[in-house]
Amino acid sequence: MATDTIAMDTPDNQTAQLVADSATPQLIARQFKFTEGPAVDRQGNVFFTDQPNNTIWQYDTSGKLSLFMADAGRANGMYFDAKGHLLACADEHNQLWSIDPNNKKVKVLVKDFGGKRLNGPNDVWAHPKTGGIYFTDPYYQRDYWARNSPDMVGQKVFYLAPGQTQPVVVDDQLRKPNGIIGTPDGRYLYVADIDGDKTYRYQFGPNGHLTDKQLFVEQGSDGMTLDEKGNVYLTGNGVTVYSAAGQKLAHFDVPEKWTGNICFAGKDHKMLFITASEGIYKLPMRVKGAY
Repeated sequence: MATDTIAMDTPDNQTAQLVADSATPQLIARQFKFTEGPAVDRQGNVFFTDQPNNTIWQYDTSGKLSLFMADAGRANGMYFDAKGHLLACADEHNQLWSIDPNNKKVKVLVKDFGGKRLNGPNDVWAHPKTGGIYFTDPYYQRDYWARNSPDMVGQKVFYLAPGQTQPVVVDDQLRKPNGIIGTPDGRYLYVADIDGDKTYRYQFGPNGHLTDKQLFVEQGSDGMTLDEKGNVYLTGNGVTVYSAAGQKLAHFDVPEKWTGNICFAGKDHKMLFITASEGIYKLPMRVKGAY
């Protein structure tokens, strides 16, 4: 079934507003076990994880694919903060990491919540103005864990204030929070409830808390990203694009069992980079990423 193309099943006029003229989606590589967590740096290089193989890889703006880090804490979702550090949801020991990309030194930002192990940090985003970090903490049983059940009740969205080591709960009402992304103006946060098959939009309140929770679309997501127009890209069964008003604009069918995550990369940030099961894909776009 696997091929090196992505079929687009939306009307031409909608797709043409997003995808570059005569673009041919390409399979970059298919040598992994399960790809996840793409994060782009300021130059447009993209870093992504192969969690079962405990590695982080880099795909640079020249098209070179290389191993960035082995023994990577079973990193899952990742994101570059404003200081250029790579935040990583390292669920080998249920931690949140900050990695210096220059020397690959790791700083553990969060190792527990009130003395209890986190479920397994999954996806992460840093607020561009405050530097506060938001991350989702669903429970997915891993074969490399000794435990067989969570230490805490519920699956939550957390906020970590700058300089702190203990996060605070900002939403504990989702069934299984997963994908997370915020707008570059620091106004909105999107969080997907993958088991509830819904994605919500929040505004920011005092001390990092979330306010004005609203249903965005009736679709969950594993990972997500935004483009410069405010369109929201959700993943799972391929990639689905919604406008900021929640109107479905396009769907890209990815020929893999599961599409885990997505970001914009490349020198001009117009390359849609897709992590999908054993493969990674790229699709040239008309629009730039929001970051």
